[in-house]
Amino acid sequence: MNLDGASALVTGGASGLGLGTARRLVADGARVVICDLSGSDGKAVAAEIGATFVPTDVTSSDDVTTAVETAADLGPLRVVVNCAGIVDATKVIGRDGKAADLAIFSRIVNVNLVGTYNVIRLAAERMVTNEPVDGDRGVVVCTSSVAAFDGQIGQPAYTSSKAGVAGMTLPLAREFARHAIRVVTIAPGMFGTNMLGDLPEAAIQRLAASIPHPSRPGDPAEFADCVAFIIRNGMINGETIRLDGAVRMEYR
Repeated sequence: MNLDGASALVTGGASGLGLGTARRLVADGARVVICDLSGSDGKAVAAEIGATFVPTDVTSSDDVTTAVETAADLGPLRVVVNCAGIVDATKVIGRDGKAADLAIFSRIVNVNLVGTYNVIRLAAERMVTNEPVDGDRGVVVCTSSVAAFDGQIGQPAYTSSKAGVAGMTLPLAREFARHAIRVVTIAPGMFGTNMLGDLPEAAIQRLAASIPHPSRPGDPAEFADCVAFIIRNGMINGETIRLDGAVRMEYR
């Protein structure tokens, strides 16, 4: 699908996978709206790459509506890429023998899964009014994780949230088919983002060595390449694509 004159909305666009995607979409001719929290670097990043920043909590219907309307004012909203997400490592039973705080689980699922759904429902409402271009009215790309399939100890919240994103991909694609809107999910492995940057260097090297090939963290630009390919290829729909160098997370 040709993006010239179209708008695109990227959540979590101030850093990591979202920023890499926003840069690529701007380069491909889209008028990009970066959605991220008000305390992020979104305003500076948007000015740097030629995008528009809208402070957004993806769990807020009002915030997302404002972002969608801002994008639609720039041009027909044809692409939405959901990269906003948070991670936490909390065991169900802690070392003290006590159960984890339910609020931790709820927060992860609310941002990663409910927030993604919130963005999709409001963006799709606008997309259905578009005239088709190259057979599509719009493309929605979501971000899951290899954790959805290979979740590790301490990841029940993150894993279930990302499994939920992967799980709703096909039913959404089937529902939106009559509107000529495609829905595709990417499940990245280890990428060079802020989440990875919080780990000690020794841990990063150990994790990189576990990736069969290439044995290194992915670059956000490579995630963006996958997004661009999905947008261009009209036959990709209802699928979750692992982007992970063939890694399968070990049990630990």
